[in-house]
Amino acid sequence: MERIVITGMGTLNPLGLTVAETWKNVTAGVSGVGPITMFDSSSLLIHIAAEVKGFDPANYMDAKEARRRDRFEQLTAAAAKEAVQSSGLEVTEANAGRIGVIISSAIGGLTTLQEAVLIVNNDNPRKVSPFMIPMLMSNGGAGLVSIDYGFKGPSFSVASACASGADGIGIAMMMMRSGMIDAAIAGATESTITMTGVAAFDRVGAMSRRNDDYSMTPQPFDKNRDGLVMGEGSAVLVLEMESRAKARGASILAELAGYGSTADAFHVTAPHEQGEGGAAAIRMALASAMANPEDVGYINAHGTGTQLNDQSETRAVKGAFGDLAHKIPISSTKSMTGHMMGATGALEIIFCVQAIREGILPPTIHYQTPDPECDLDVIPNKAREKKIDLAISNAFGFGGHNAVLAVRRYS
Repeated sequence: MERIVITGMGTLNPLGLTVAETWKNVTAGVSGVGPITMFDSSSLLIHIAAEVKGFDPANYMDAKEARRRDRFEQLTAAAAKEAVQSSGLEVTEANAGRIGVIISSAIGGLTTLQEAVLIVNNDNPRKVSPFMIPMLMSNGGAGLVSIDYGFKGPSFSVASACASGADGIGIAMMMMRSGMIDAAIAGATESTITMTGVAAFDRVGAMSRRNDDYSMTPQPFDKNRDGLVMGEGSAVLVLEMESRAKARGASILAELAGYGSTADAFHVTAPHEQGEGGAAAIRMALASAMANPEDVGYINAHGTGTQLNDQSETRAVKGAFGDLAHKIPISSTKSMTGHMMGATGALEIIFCVQAIREGILPPTIHYQTPDPECDLDVIPNKAREKKIDLAISNAFGFGGHNAVLAVRRYS
């Protein structure tokens, strides 16, 4: 079976506007959490988030086009631009139909939806933008990237809550393995830091309310954690068949080696208490990668900083790895980026690729008080130097969706 390789990466997120800036900050343990600036949050109970800072759409598209795109679509275009340019990928009439675009979003254009509802409620339905539907639909980012570059292969978005990004990348890999396409632009984007988005997630009971002391939140795997912090951003990969990448002399960053996907069939928001579905997805990803548990050198955890998630994920890792679980370093980079919802799984694969290439494992920051129920090696507070050849990333979403990806050093 021919290998699937990663030849390009791009991202905008709370830690940076490029892969290089993001990697520098995540390995330095920088927090992207701060006061909400995108709207007036004074009427809410939550006043903190992990926003993308310094983003100017004009650096990536003209003003007219920017006005016709929701923020999540603007972020998608920017991340895709870095990924495609870094890969050196060229589109021709001959290959356009063999390049797919799977860029996911769990929620889509929430900013556009909120603005339209306010307009309608003010009895001004005729003032709703004629571009509202393409700005709202969760497949808008994927469709616009196809249009921007002329990619004519399959183009769509996957919506599986916080597993959306990982599922989309995994499905792209499976489509390539099946022979349907030779390359894919795959990733995910989310921008839900709006009045509606923050209020809704707070009502679920999952959000940290440390508004006055946000320097120590979120706290994944810590006994005193109090919930997640909402983040936003985009992360995009360029995937290619190995033979195609080598033929054009591309720089190969890593191999996308495995994918596992399961459902808890348990609860619409809570994960299975014993982590059975997560463990099954990990085993499936390793089998897909033709790897053994002892091959895994690092796990990028879903690690949201909620009690239910952190404890069930710990049990999932133990269920999949047995006695090896305590020997494998695992960290939650959401302690720095916040929870970017559907986009997080895509960004965390970039972290896994960089960990393999650079020999540095990102830390779990804000870790102070161990939780006996989360007794794994969580790389507390400071990055760790370690050479690894295989890493996995967990993405577990509302609805009981579990997606796990495996990446391997390319040689």
